[in-house]
Amino acid sequence: MITVTVSPKYQVVIPREIRERLGIKPGQKIHAVAFEDRVELIPVQSASSMRGFVKGLDTRLKRDGDRV
Repeated sequence: MITVTVSPKYQVVIPREIRERLGIKPGQKIHAVAFEDRVELIPVQSASSMRGFVKGLDTRLKRDGDRV
């Protein structure tokens, strides 16, 4: 676990290893979400960058008889 410090302006620096792992670039938008007792930072991705992210997903599943 990595600890960061909140500046007097309530800013934090995202550590390099996390930025590199998530591919975060300068100027990129990030959603800040309060979840229970923590803050989650979620990189915003364009719809076009998400294209094909479920490629190869097995969509076969057992369905109830009354479902098409």
